[in-house]
Amino acid sequence: MTYVIAQPCVGVKDGSCVLVCPVDCIHPAPGEPGFDRSPQLYIDPLECIDCHSCAQACPVDACLPEEDLPPEWVTSLDVNAAYFTEKGTP
Repeated sequence: MTYVIAQPCVGVKDGSCVLVCPVDCIHPAPGEPGFDRSPQLYIDPLECIDCHSCAQACPVDACLPEEDLPPEWVTSLDVNAAYFTEKGTP
């Protein structure tokens, strides 16, 4: 299982999740290259330790365990993974 950042983050990118992530697996973080151009934040599925910290911190409830994604947000799993495959882990 991994956590996924879904549709509610698009255009918001609050960054609260980044501050509480103990393994630094959420990117692009505020201040990182690409933050301004990215429509949302992403969780690296290979680095996520399923700690739930991001979900507790997210003000728009965009961080969810992959198995709890509603059907309309299932594509978020691939979108998050693709960010790290295409860009390389920061």
